[in-house]
Amino acid sequence: MDGADAPETRSTCPYCGVGCGVLLRPDGAGGLAVRGDPEHPANHGRLCSKGSALGETVGLSGRLRAPIVGGIETGWDEALQLVADRFSRVIAEHGPDATAFYVSGQLLTEDYYVANKLMKGFIGSANIDTNSRLCMASSVAGHKRAFGSDTVPGTYEDLDEADLVVLVGSNLAWCHPVLHQRLLAARAKRGTKIIVVDPRRTASCAEADLHLALAPGADVALFNRLLTAIHGGGALDAQFLRHTDGIDAALEAARADGGETGLSAVDVQRFCDMWIAHEKVVTIYSQGVNQSTSGADKVNAILNCHLATGRIGKPGMGPFSVTGQPNAMGGREVGGLANMLACHLDLENAHHRAAVRGFWDVPHVPDAPGLKAVDMFRAVGDGRIKALWIIHTNPAVSMPEADAVRDAIKGCEFVVVSDVTGATDTARLADVLLPAAAWAEKSGTVTNSDRTISRQRAVLPAPGAARPDWDILAEVGRRMGWSRAFDYQNPAEIFREYAALSGVAGRLGRDFDISGLAQITDAEYDALAPTRWPITDTRRGGRFFADGQFFHKNTRAKLLPVTARPPASALSGAAPFRLNTGRIRDQWHTMTRTGLSARLSGHLAEPFLELHPADAARLGIGAADLVAVTNSHGRAILRAWITDTVQPGSVFAPIHWTGETAPSGRIDVLVPGAVDPVSGQPESKAAAVQVARFAADWYGFAISARPMHPDAPYWALAKTEAGYRAELAGMGQVPDWTRAARDLFGLPHAAPQSILDPARGVARIAFHDRSGMLSAALIVGPKPVAVMRDYLAGLPGTEAPDALTGLMPADRPNPGPILCSCFGVGVNSIVTAIETQNLLSVEAIGAALGAGTNCGSCRPEIADLLRAVSRQEAAE
Repeated sequence: MDGADAPETRSTCPYCGVGCGVLLRPDGAGGLAVRGDPEHPANHGRLCSKGSALGETVGLSGRLRAPIVGGIETGWDEALQLVADRFSRVIAEHGPDATAFYVSGQLLTEDYYVANKLMKGFIGSANIDTNSRLCMASSVAGHKRAFGSDTVPGTYEDLDEADLVVLVGSNLAWCHPVLHQRLLAARAKRGTKIIVVDPRRTASCAEADLHLALAPGADVALFNRLLTAIHGGGALDAQFLRHTDGIDAALEAARADGGETGLSAVDVQRFCDMWIAHEKVVTIYSQGVNQSTSGADKVNAILNCHLATGRIGKPGMGPFSVTGQPNAMGGREVGGLANMLACHLDLENAHHRAAVRGFWDVPHVPDAPGLKAVDMFRAVGDGRIKALWIIHTNPAVSMPEADAVRDAIKGCEFVVVSDVTGATDTARLADVLLPAAAWAEKSGTVTNSDRTISRQRAVLPAPGAARPDWDILAEVGRRMGWSRAFDYQNPAEIFREYAALSGVAGRLGRDFDISGLAQITDAEYDALAPTRWPITDTRRGGRFFADGQFFHKNTRAKLLPVTARPPASALSGAAPFRLNTGRIRDQWHTMTRTGLSARLSGHLAEPFLELHPADAARLGIGAADLVAVTNSHGRAILRAWITDTVQPGSVFAPIHWTGETAPSGRIDVLVPGAVDPVSGQPESKAAAVQVARFAADWYGFAISARPMHPDAPYWALAKTEAGYRAELAGMGQVPDWTRAARDLFGLPHAAPQSILDPARGVARIAFHDRSGMLSAALIVGPKPVAVMRDYLAGLPGTEAPDALTGLMPADRPNPGPILCSCFGVGVNSIVTAIETQNLLSVEAIGAALGAGTNCGSCRPEIADLLRAVSRQEAAE
């Protein structure tokens, strides 16, 4: 059956926590056609640029196909027996707490469940934590303190019905584009107001009614101002407050809070007035709130305002935490965090421990939290943890103090890494590498940000010997002596067990209960439609807390007294800039998936630092310069992006680049390991850093049909349709550029075509294959090289007679850098259309070129471009 005749399979996108439904059709040759599922309630057919490009990321290049032990391919029997034996030996000699699992929101719920059961139930340690600790642990802590449970009260439908939506520390337009487009559709239909609270002017601000560029970390101070205004304006809901405790203490703390917001009194008053005037308010918050040493307090400051006004759990109102990974919620549900048990049961509650112990039929369940992520890797570094299993995550890049974490993993006695590729900073440190099935090759469930459980389904065969994670984990459990407990045959069997345990939790009064699915058959599991929990015999889905019933023992919610605290890292003369970190529009985590797509790499192809023009001028930094960013933890070199989207004294850098794509761009080497004392979540958005111009002696731009192997103080590699492109820069003089080019491209004997001018520091070198087609080219100069990068990037594999000029032929249109990734529309194409067709709106540009008409995440940039062209025309 060829691709056109193959049936479509319903599945779920593996990127953010929106949980978009996708329809997948294999093409019969290993490829995949992907489109949005119009029947899925999370996206109704919409996909963002990353989701739209999923079919471009399923290639098998770089995939692990067999277990690797000590650098040598081996069979599963040898590899898994080694894992079981080494973990068993460490437990016997040092106790279970000398072992740890570090897992990921990329796991399916069934995988997560088996990992948690193995560590907490049978190994007997709570040392299992997840990279979700880095993104939403503060939300978990805030929910539990306020509600008595980690419950997201609302649903996506609330965005359709709200009168005011406040985005706090959330660049929804880039990080959750489908939800942002849903919000904009509601605005067009019913006039929804939008407020963005963020130190940066992000893409989400483009269509906001108010942008509050508050001081970094000032969220508690702002929401305390709101709480006092709610009280002063008579907006407290006395009836609903009967279901709560703590309003008096919360108000007293709010009134006494002298924390600076960095905002004018007028803007604060306007914010309070708008919030109070619109009863249907949804407050969406994300990493800008969570990633802080006061993250839990920020969450509770927001929840206080909703509880005080009764604006929770009803249509169009409530606090809403949006998660960053496809199964971050599923990980919370199965107890993937070191301080939780499965099904939202509490590790430190004796009744809950007894229930789980009895259900799993184990003699002991840990009675104290395990090590959270930052502490876990410190324990790896000092030798307390001697056996570590890392699954589908890249902590050598993504953890705070990433250099120290890399060194800790390297020095650990025994490290297992399960992943789809061995080409990550972390996988290269493993003693044992286990080949795991990838998205589109494995089956199970995920839970999105509004509690909707969706199926992920396999549509492609796993390459070589790759296996699903639950299967790998279960076999290790069997080999460690627990055959009956881990004798699973398929993910449906695991799901039924998990659903049955949730029924135990439900009977103990917990929120998470999907026991209505505990008897689901394999066929029913295969056909399971998206379903929002709880799922019991009497209830399916819906909102929580409108009835005033919460999950503390007295059934009441708690308002907490919170006071603003500054970031942990103090600014100084040696480190005067506040570093904010985050995601960009078209990349994901450490790019092991998105980096395979040339289309996604075309928008922003190298790591960068956003720097305010006033700061750049003072430091003597120009638009094309490189900058060195340093502090006591590490150093990064990034391309300067001079922009007023950041405030003076603040800088922003993306998190995505690694030792595989841009070693000097590993931004988390600069992030200190300071954590929230309640949630354990690190403060990833407030490091103190120094910024200075990186005065390279030479700069280069390279293109190649094959992977390159750069060796320079600065390099950044990106995929293109024709192969690869790289930015390069270095110190000192290179005596033989031809030899350097051969080494870079792996062409030791190729004859070059070259233009060399050593006196000026200029070198232009090209290599062609025997048929005359361009294989690779390198252009070097003493300043950042001025070439048409996007044109040159497409030349490998063509005759390219003009490769050494760096210029596009005059008779060919130059589309410019890609702006709309969904349709590959460049900046110059948009500008030309604006000027020649007299296009006056983003909608008109979309109608003419298609740009901005799919996921819409490029619309703010199109609007900026339209304004820039209009200003230029007015000036002329």
